[in-house]
Amino acid sequence: MQEKFDFYSSVNLKSYNLDQTMKYQLQMLERLDRFTRTHSENVANLVCRMCEYLHCSKPFTIHATISGYLHDIGKLFIPPEILGKPTQLTEEEFEIMKTHTTLGYEMCMKDLNLRPYALGALNHHEALNGTGYPNGITKADIPYEAQIIRVADEYDAIVTKRQYKTHVNISETLKELIKDAQPDPRFVALDHLAENSKVGKINKKALKVLFKVVIDDTLYEISGVIDYIDYLKDQIKRLEMIDKYHQKMENSNKEKTKNYYLEGIKFLLQPDETVENYSQILSEYRAAVVMRQDRIKQLYKEIDIIKKLKV
Repeated sequence: MQEKFDFYSSVNLKSYNLDQTMKYQLQMLERLDRFTRTHSENVANLVCRMCEYLHCSKPFTIHATISGYLHDIGKLFIPPEILGKPTQLTEEEFEIMKTHTTLGYEMCMKDLNLRPYALGALNHHEALNGTGYPNGITKADIPYEAQIIRVADEYDAIVTKRQYKTHVNISETLKELIKDAQPDPRFVALDHLAENSKVGKINKKALKVLFKVVIDDTLYEISGVIDYIDYLKDQIKRLEMIDKYHQKMENSNKEKTKNYYLEGIKFLLQPDETVENYSQILSEYRAAVVMRQDRIKQLYKEIDIIKKLKV
C-alpha cells in the first residue's frame, strides 16, 4: 500500500501547534526578513514530508524539520542590501552571503536551545562530492539532516525565484518534454537537482522522495479543484432550477402562477443573486467548470512530465 503524507500528523510541524520545548527555537524565525522566513518554513515542510517517505524515525524527523526551519538563521547577520539584492550578486557579495552558514552555526552553538540544530545551519550547502561550502566536506562527514535540507533548500530556492540565484539551465530532456512551453519552476528545479544528483552533489534517495512530495502536492491540488468543480455543479443545478422556474413564470398568463414560481425562485436565490443577474452567474459558473476541468488535465500532464524526468 502506498504511503500517504498525513497533513494533520503531529510530526508535520507548524509554529502554531508545537509544544513549548520547540517554540523557543522557532521564535528565531520572527527575526528574519519575510522572504527568508517563508523560505525557511517551506524548506521545513518539505524536509518533514521527505523524512516520512524516507521512513525516518519520528525523533529524527522532528529534529530534521526544526533544523530545516533554522537552516538559514545565519542570514540575520547578512547585510540587508546583499540579502535583498534584486539582481545577481557580485563575487564579493556572494562570498559574504556564503558566510551565513558559519554565522548560523556560531549562533546556534552559543545557545543551548539551538545547539542541536547547528550542523544543519553549517552544512546545508555542502555537496556529497566535496564541491560545496563552507568546508568542502564529503558524504561521510555531512549529517543526514543536512543532506535532506540541501535538496529541499535548493528546490524551494529555484521555485520561489530567490533574488540572488544565478540563471539555472535546463537539460535537453526537459527541453524536449516541454517543447516551446514556458517551463514551470518546479520542472526547472527538479531537473536542476537531477543534474546535480548525476554529478554526485546531492543525496539521490532524498531527491527521489522529493519528486514524490511534489507529485503529492499536485495531486492535492487536483483534489481541491475536483471538490470545487463538485461545488460549482451543485450551484449550476440550483441555478438551472431557477431558470426553469423563471421560464415557467414568463410563460404563464396567470398572476397566481407567476407569483408561485417567483416565490420558488426567491427561495433558491443566494445572497447577491437576483432574478435579473442569475442567468449571468449561471453562465460564469459553467465557464468556470470548463476552465477547471482544463486545469485538471494540465495538472495531470505536469505529473507526467515530472515522472519522465530522470533521477
